[in-house]
Amino acid sequence: MKNKVALVTGASSGIGQAIAELLSRSGYTVYGTSRKGSSSEQRNYKMIALDVNNEASTQAALKEVIQAEGRIDVVVNNAGFGVEAGGAEESSIAQMQQMFDTNFFGVVRVIQAVLPYMRKQKQGRIINIGSMLGLLPAPYMATYSATKHAIEGYSESLDHELRTRGIRVSVIEPAYTKTNFEANAPALDSKIEEYALARKALAKLLKTAIEDGDDPMVVAQVVLKAANAKNPKIRYPAGKLACRLNFLRKFAPAALMDKGIRQEMKLDMFDHIAG
Repeated sequence: MKNKVALVTGASSGIGQAIAELLSRSGYTVYGTSRKGSSSEQRNYKMIALDVNNEASTQAALKEVIQAEGRIDVVVNNAGFGVEAGGAEESSIAQMQQMFDTNFFGVVRVIQAVLPYMRKQKQGRIINIGSMLGLLPAPYMATYSATKHAIEGYSESLDHELRTRGIRVSVIEPAYTKTNFEANAPALDSKIEEYALARKALAKLLKTAIEDGDDPMVVAQVVLKAANAKNPKIRYPAGKLACRLNFLRKFAPAALMDKGIRQEMKLDMFDHIAG
C-alpha cells in the first residue's frame, strides 16, 4: 500500500482511531480528522481539522491532503453520533435534524468534496461506517437507525453510479463495539415521563452489550479488507454478532425476527410496566 493515501473522519478515538492506526501500520499514508484536528496524543498518523457539519471545513481539509500528497485513494467516513436511547418522540425535530446533519449529510459532504479528485484519478475507495441498525429496526434508537438506513441506500446507489469511473463504495456494518459511543451520547431533549422506566432499563442493557461487544480493531480489520479488495463488496458485516444478524435478516422469517428483537430488548416487559 506504499504511496496510498487514506483519510479517516472521526479518528480521534474509538473505531475511527483503530481504523487510522491499522491503515497506517498497513502502509497507507493516513490523515485522521476531528473537529479540533491535531492533539498532544502521540499517533502514527497525522490529525487535521475537519468538521463534517461545515462544507468550508470539509473542502479545506480535502485540499490540504491533496496539496500535501497529490491524491486521495481511500476515504473512510466514520464521524457520527447518537443520542441517549429513548422514545422516538423524545427527540425534537431540531435534535433529529442535527443527527442527520452529522451522520448522513456529513458523509455526503465529504464524498462530494473528494469525488472530483477521485474522478480525475479514475480510481478510489469510499468506505462508509454504517451499522447493523441500518438493516434492522432499532426500537428506542429510531432516529439513529434512520440515519444508518439512509447511509445504506445512498452508498449502494452511489456505488452503481461510480463503478465505471474506477471508484467503489462499501458500507461496513458493525454490531455492538467497545467504545465510549453510548457514554458520550447527548441526552434526549424532549423527555416524556411515560418512557422513563424504559430509558433506564435500556441504558443498563446497552451498557452491558457494549462492554461485551467487539474491539474496535475488529471493525478496522474489515475496513482494511474492503480497502484492499480487488473486487470490493457493497456490504461488510463486522464481527460475529453482525454476521449472524446479517444472515438472519436475509433468511429468517419476518415474524421470527420481529419476535427475536422484542425478546432481546425486553420490549413487551417495558410496555407492561409502562401500562
